[in-house]
Amino acid sequence: MAPFLSLGRLRVAVRSRKGFKSRSRAKHGKKRGTKELRGRVERLKTEMEKRSEEQKDIRERQRQVKDKVTAIEAECEELKRETRFIVQQTARTQIKLGLMFRILKARETGHLDEAALLTQMLRSVKCIFC
Repeated sequence: MAPFLSLGRLRVAVRSRKGFKSRSRAKHGKKRGTKELRGRVERLKTEMEKRSEEQKDIRERQRQVKDKVTAIEAECEELKRETRFIVQQTARTQIKLGLMFRILKARETGHLDEAALLTQMLRSVKCIFC
């Protein structure tokens, strides 16, 4: 064989030994990298669990706020109904007072027919707004 061929084989042998050494180092490096990766994965899992718990807490608080808002809206509607009722009562009272005043004036002036008619109207005011 030619001398240059054996030189090529020598280079291949040297390369393979170097490759062997680097491979063993690479394996140890991979183990170290794998451990680091596992550590990262564990940290990410714990972070994800924390975030999941935080999200659950947020959802619970949102539900509570929604319940409170619903209760406030219901109370607001109840107050509106009560306010309308009070306004109606006030209007009825004003009408009754006006009729009573006119009845008194009619009786003072001697218009008894008008007073009787106004008295009938006063009685009917209750039924109209009931």
